[in-house]
Formats: sequence, structure tokens, C-alpha cells
Amino acid sequence: MRTAALSTMSTILSVDPLSFPFATDSPFLFGVHHDDRYPKGNAKMGPDASLRGHSIGADFGNPAGWSMYHGEGGVPGFPQHPHRGFETITVTVRGFIDHADSLGAAGRFGDGDVQWMTAGAGISHAEMFPCLAQTEENRLELFQIWLNLPRAKKMSPPHFKMFWGEDIPSIEADGVTAKLIAGSAPGFEKRALAPPPDSYASDPNSSLLVMTIKLEPRKCYTIAGATGSGKIHRNLYFYADGSATVDGTKVVGRKRVKVDASADLRLEAGDAPVGVLVLQGRDLEEPVMQHGPFVGCTSADIRKAFTDYQQTGFGGWPWPDVGVVHAREEQRFALFPDGTKETRPRRETK
Repeated sequence: MRTAALSTMSTILSVDPLSFPFATDSPFLFGVHHDDRYPKGNAKMGPDASLRGHSIGADFGNPAGWSMYHGEGGVPGFPQHPHRGFETITVTVRGFIDHADSLGAAGRFGDGDVQWMTAGAGISHAEMFPCLAQTEENRLELFQIWLNLPRAKKMSPPHFKMFWGEDIPSIEADGVTAKLIAGSAPGFEKRALAPPPDSYASDPNSSLLVMTIKLEPRKCYTIAGATGSGKIHRNLYFYADGSATVDGTKVVGRKRVKVDASADLRLEAGDAPVGVLVLQGRDLEEPVMQHGPFVGCTSADIRKAFTDYQQTGFGGWPWPDVGVVHAREEQRFALFPDGTKETRPRRETK
């Protein structure tokens, strides 16, 4: 249940139990935290375990501690599916994801990497979760965030971008680990990496901030107040057990804390480590019409999205399988639509 109303002098506006998916404010549409402890992998890079009790296509929050989701060919994940009118930001904590899309882009990323994809006028992609380790657990932890596009940008060309974890601005000091995915914040040596060109994050007036914060027991971090104009929303998502104080108010367990974005906010962990996802941005103040993977401003936008996808497939599907899984020996990589490829080493799996 929702907590009691807080003092009008508090920077905390509300505290609510964390839902699945997360409740969000504009410009965000959706947020979710996945933490799956997959068993060792088999020869096909699927879980080397019985799938009894896993309802493929509707396997979420499985009590086994890992879910197959819409898995294809025995590999968990989300095979080919379309999007239009918004962006996906996939923030990995640990484990690996294999990507492929209708632009011809592909990749393997994880262990702190971020993939940012502008769906814009329309794209199909697959996100599969290969179990690369064959003798040990394959843990996959990630956030996926859906960021809306302004009406004027909804039909922008789709775009695929990769942020390698080692390039993302971060703070690691005195029991604090903070990573800056989008926007700017004091204490970091530079702004976040450049978002896709048509992203709302590219608008200097968006006041967009996406960051993750981990605090060791009794450690503190202060989030500076937003300086932009307009209606700016800031939400803190405490996604694990434990406790913290937020501007002097104790928060226990998994909670969504909505705060006054204009105020500096001091966080302090309790007796156990605590993790927080921060989502902030200026409200688009535009109507939102959503039907599954399609987002527009009117019902006509949604009808057109269905028609366009049925007629064009948003560019077709240039891959032999709907659930593309790359070779086990592949490192972290990003293959871009123009054929260029970036490769980074990945953690060894046994």
C-alpha cells in the first residue's frame, strides 16, 4: 500500500512499493529490473535444466529464480519483435545479451555495457540471453527503460548505439559506485556519452538524467537538484532488499520514491548495500497512446503502426532465426548497419 502523505517541507513527494514493471513519469514509459540466475549452459547456450514449469511466451518471475520469457530454441530472451515511437535503453549489470535487428545491426554486450536504440519510425529486434558458461551459473542482471520520443521525433530514422561499460562516466570512491548513463551530474569528469541524434536526451532542455548508484553500508551520495525549467520528474527506484535514508526519511525494501527534482538529495545506505536507479526528465506534456510495442499520440498513430508493420515489417528481417544467438566464442561486439564492427574483450566464462 502507498505510504502516508509526507510533510509538505520534505523533498520526498511519495513512496510506493516497487511494481513490475516500474511505474514511471513522462518522458519515461516503462522500466524493469531483471535478475535471473540461470544454471550452467548447454550446447545450444540455453539453460542446462528442465524447462518444465516454464511457460514459454509468458514465463516471467518464475519461482525457479530464472525465467525463459519468450525464449526461442531453448535460449531465454525476447525473439524478433517490433517497436515504434520511442527508445529502449538497456543497462546491464552482469551477464550478456545478444542483439540483432532489422537494420542489420547486431551485438553482444553485458557486464556494465549499455545499448541505446531509437525505434523511431519502426524497427524489429531480438534480445536473447545466452548461457555462455557451461560449468557455472549464468547470472543476468539488467534494467530496461523505455524513453518516449516527442511527437516531432516519433517518425525519426531508427538508430542503434552501444555504450561500452569502460567508457561510461563513473564514480568509484569511498563505498560509492555511480554510473552516468544520460545527462550530467556534479562529480563526474564529463557528461554522459552522446545519445542517438534524435533522442529526447539530445534536447538540451530535456533535463534528462539516467544513472545507477550503489552504496556500501553507511555510505552516502548526494544527487544535485535539476536546474532546467518546466515540469521535471525525478524517481528513485530501490530495486533490492535493504534500507536507506532519503533526505532523512527511512526507506525499507524495494520502493519507488518520487522526489522534488529541484532539490539536492542525500542518500545514505543502511546496514547493507543498496542499489538505486534514477530516472529524471522534463515532462513532454503530450498525449500518449500505447498499444504493446507501439507508441503514438493518437489512436490513428497506433492503427498506422500496425498497418505499416504488416506491410513492411519495418525493413524485414535479415537473419536466419527470429531468436538470434551469436557464437559462444564471440567477444563483446557491436556490428553497425554500415558494416563496421567494434569489438571489446569480455569476461571469461567457464
